[in-house]
Amino acid sequence: MTPEKEAQIRNKLTHLRTEHGDLDLAIQALEARPGGNALPIQRMKKKKLLLKDEIERLENELFPDIIA
Repeated sequence: MTPEKEAQIRNKLTHLRTEHGDLDLAIQALEARPGGNALPIQRMKKKKLLLKDEIERLENELFPDIIA
């Protein structure tokens, strides 16, 4: 992997982790409100899971599991 490609992946990971954390805070805030609508929360949780999967995929690209 080229250093440029690695830098791009690391930047993307930083962005995705920030977005994942922001979604987590937004979900917590919505869940704390009484009588809140469950649909936006469900959508945010789904988006958060998709972000987590993308983060894991990129981490595996950076640090592949090599069985010796």
